[in-house]
Amino acid sequence: MDRLIPLFPEVPATTWEQLRAMAALHREWNEKVNLVSRKDIENLEWHHYAPCVAAVKILKLMNGARVIDVGTGGGFPGLILAVLYPQAEFTLVDSVGKKIACVHDIVVRMGLRNVDVRNARAETLRHEHDFVTGRAVASMPEFVAHTKQLVRQGAKNSIPNGILYWQGGDPEVEFAGLGIKPSHSLELQPLLNGDEKFFQKRIVLYRAQDLVRAKKPPNPNP
Repeated sequence: MDRLIPLFPEVPATTWEQLRAMAALHREWNEKVNLVSRKDIENLEWHHYAPCVAAVKILKLMNGARVIDVGTGGGFPGLILAVLYPQAEFTLVDSVGKKIACVHDIVVRMGLRNVDVRNARAETLRHEHDFVTGRAVASMPEFVAHTKQLVRQGAKNSIPNGILYWQGGDPEVEFAGLGIKPSHSLELQPLLNGDEKFFQKRIVLYRAQDLVRAKKPPNPNP
């Protein structure tokens, strides 16, 4: 975690202590359930925590802001964001029961009162939120199609309401597939010491009002 601290001076010391405690729980659970690759667990903080913490560079949340993390897996980015933004309310959703059970245990043991954990599929939910987050969950057309009903329009936070996605690959390819461009984009490689691990990886925001123009995913059974 020490490697991250100089990069994010806006994060207070007490929050780093919480993140250290959470990382210990992630490591404990990863011995039983594959939350992150077993080969990558030694890089947990740099490869998995750092990209999530990077959200503080563009995102500031008002008291009571509502965020839903879809396909949360091991709690990335949802758990990390819940620690960074204790004033906001988070719902962490995943359809894989064993992973969501791990996340629920971490929430309880960390005492995170601003987190609700759900074992569900996003397309079955209807509650509106300021932001939907996701990290390497599905193709953008699929993700938008399954989650756009969860976003309400608004602009009370530092960036407009919408889908905040941890994206990889060529942005022009993403645009060709989705048909809309993000209103905000934060490249991770320059922020994270130029590490090639984060080449063409970024956090992007698709505004709620633009989602209606997104292309639908291809029909797998035409």
